[in-house]
Amino acid sequence: MSKFRSRSGLLFCATLLALALTGCGTTRRIDSQVQSVHANVVGAASLPGARYRFERLPSQINNPAAGLAEQQAQAALASVGLARDDAGAQLSIQVNARATSYIADPWGRPVLGVGMNGYWGRGVGMGFGMNSGMRFPPPTHYQYEVSIVMRDLRSAQVVYETQAVHNGPWADANQIFPVLMQAALQDFPNPPATSRQVNIDIPR
Repeated sequence: MSKFRSRSGLLFCATLLALALTGCGTTRRIDSQVQSVHANVVGAASLPGARYRFERLPSQINNPAAGLAEQQAQAALASVGLARDDAGAQLSIQVNARATSYIADPWGRPVLGVGMNGYWGRGVGMGFGMNSGMRFPPPTHYQYEVSIVMRDLRSAQVVYETQAVHNGPWADANQIFPVLMQAALQDFPNPPATSRQVNIDIPR
């Protein structure tokens, strides 16, 4: 009887371990470095519940990527209580999103001599990879950056600025950028004074 119970217990533990590992494999963690600043502008509109419209730089006007970034930001802005209202806006919001690729070492750090444009540094990158036991071709990693700038339309002054950066192996930008928008707006409208790491788990 004791042997049976012992085997049953081992089987039960093994089943729990398998379920736990399966659960871990269904999500991935997007860790973002976030820096936010709330500027106290006298006479500015209250940020909670404010209405906004998007504002684009001249270089963004005919850029389809700018429209996509605004769509991705709109869901994150709604989650913190801001409502888009082009006609009755109190704030203008400028959104920027950028992704660059780079060759990474086994720890995910940019390889010496390799720029963030994803090309090997001539001679240096090849030697580094051959001597350090790196895979060949070495892995490509990506740096994603988003920034959101809110400007009070009455005073024309910036009242809130936030940015989020993530480095990792994921190439699906359309999944990563919305997460960074959400991370950038965490703790809105009263962020901590220092930069912080924001972790958000999403499906693989």
